[in-house]
Amino acid sequence: MKSALPAIFSLTERFSRSAAIATILLFTFFRIIELHVNMSAQVTIALIGLLIGIPHGAIDHLISIPSKPRSHFAIYILAYIAVAVLAGWAIATWNLNGFRVVVVMSALHFGYGDAAFRNEWRSATSTHKFPWLLVSVYSLPAGFLPLVLPLTDARTRSALQRIHPSLGAWAGSEAQLLRNFTLGLAALAIIILLLSQIWDLSIDLILLTCLALAAPPLIAFAIYFGLWHATRHTARLASKLESTRVIAASGQVFLTLRGVITPGLYAIAGTFMVSLGLMSFGGAPFSSGLLWSSLVTVWALTVPHMLSTARFDFRAIRS
Repeated sequence: MKSALPAIFSLTERFSRSAAIATILLFTFFRIIELHVNMSAQVTIALIGLLIGIPHGAIDHLISIPSKPRSHFAIYILAYIAVAVLAGWAIATWNLNGFRVVVVMSALHFGYGDAAFRNEWRSATSTHKFPWLLVSVYSLPAGFLPLVLPLTDARTRSALQRIHPSLGAWAGSEAQLLRNFTLGLAALAIIILLLSQIWDLSIDLILLTCLALAAPPLIAFAIYFGLWHATRHTARLASKLESTRVIAASGQVFLTLRGVITPGLYAIAGTFMVSLGLMSFGGAPFSSGLLWSSLVTVWALTVPHMLSTARFDFRAIRS
């Protein structure tokens, strides 16, 4: 029987690209008719995007270590929580430098994770993986575009200051330099990939560039995180959970997707409650609003999540 994995990867690609294209067209139209989305609406959309993206990292414990022996499983969970708590405290305490570290860390995680999605798709169809050099050509701009372009946008300062007062000048006097470097890196990568006739990766980079340039910065990142990166990572989980591997082998696409999505849904409520608690009772470092507390929580969870998935990412992108 034909495996459901290729269909899942294909469906996820179409979904993530459709979300990006719809956002690009919508906000291009808004610019033409001079309709502006106010900051409150942007913050709300960004919060929703973050919450949608949370479940993709909520089942790391199920794919990273076997449940037996239970002592190993318990040690992993405790270490995961300890790293997240330490990271969250550091980010909330050292807002500016913590934010900068998270930007670099997240960009590498996003870029190489999305490249791993491509190579795992090729493996599922018994196609040769992209070589390491081309993976890096794609991964660096693919990870930095959704972060650096929105964060160096002229509209970003007020948005970041709305989230937390210390973040407005995160790039200092180098904002334009970072922006130009990222755009130049993306242009060079697109040219190399087009000359190499790797159309899928070229289209992705073009869409990510247009998304970051067309949409307001908070919304651009929210769409990328919740509807692009998170969905592609979720598709990768289908081959890593024992239960969904069996379902996928029987060719059941939507039942397989439900199997990787459902176990992580609890994390949405958990993150929301933690964010409310930090905002209400966490003191000054967390008191700037629900979005800031949610961002700190998501960034804190990104650290152990990145460490947990690095092994799978490396295995996928290794030629």
